[in-house]
Amino acid sequence: MGGLELETLPWSADHYLRSGVTIPPDGYATLRSFDAILVGALGDPRVPDNRHARDILLGTRFELDLYVNRRPVRLLDERLCPLKNRSRADVDFIVFRENTEGLYVGVGGRFKPGTDDEVAIQEEVNTYKGVNRIVRHAFEAALGRPRRRLCMADKSNAMTHGHALWQRVFAEARKDYPDVEASHLYIDALAMFMVQDPSQFDVIVTNNLFGDIITDIGAALQGGLGMAASGNIHPGRTSMFEPVHGSAPPLAGKNVANPVGAILSAALMLGHLGRVEDARRVEAAVEQAVQAGEVTRDAGGSLGTREAGEAILKRL
Repeated sequence: MGGLELETLPWSADHYLRSGVTIPPDGYATLRSFDAILVGALGDPRVPDNRHARDILLGTRFELDLYVNRRPVRLLDERLCPLKNRSRADVDFIVFRENTEGLYVGVGGRFKPGTDDEVAIQEEVNTYKGVNRIVRHAFEAALGRPRRRLCMADKSNAMTHGHALWQRVFAEARKDYPDVEASHLYIDALAMFMVQDPSQFDVIVTNNLFGDIITDIGAALQGGLGMAASGNIHPGRTSMFEPVHGSAPPLAGKNVANPVGAILSAALMLGHLGRVEDARRVEAAVEQAVQAGEVTRDAGGSLGTREAGEAILKRL
């Protein structure tokens, strides 16, 4: 297999502040011309309305229809887990978050803003197409894992309209996957059980907002946001990969940020591109460096960002 052709796009916050352009008019078409996109953490306090991050990150998810948000939760070293007496085998699951619908579509508005009579409405959008494709993607993923277990999480006891659709789709899909042990939990119960006993989970599927929340819990279980990777995927099309953490402006330029989440996101990208052995090599190098304690301070080490990256690189 040949090498990778890399192209860097200059769409940084600095570029936006100079030009006033977050993403050029043909930007999404440009992104579609690549096999994959790797992005760093977005968010800059010099852009107070967060427009730059929103247009690039959320815009790309919606414009490229990246409906699968894949977030592996895998503990690399037992000392990193905040729970007592947990082994690496206890924290090893995947969360599939619906990535193009839900509360993040921006449907709603504000009436009489800034007054005592202000009304703010934020609508959640669920479609049969959107729910069906993420649920079935999760079932397919569960088929490929040794335990073949899938849990769907919603809040259908309170959100009786939108999440009734999730219940209907899940009931339909589970009939087509008899080899998968399928279960359901309300999202608040699932969050509690993730902390009490994460070992019971193998594959989880949920909506956009709930997935955003529980994957941060998952990141904490594996050692913090700096350890967490993610992919924004449309199977068979251009997909985007990014570390779970946002930007950390107070850390900028200090050589202290954890590079592991970004490196593992690159490994996810390699796997998506069919370079499975390369992905495994990167993951193994990260695992070895973490277990050797050659990591940044947030992960219990003493290295800087650059040195932690070099510790992983030398193992490749």
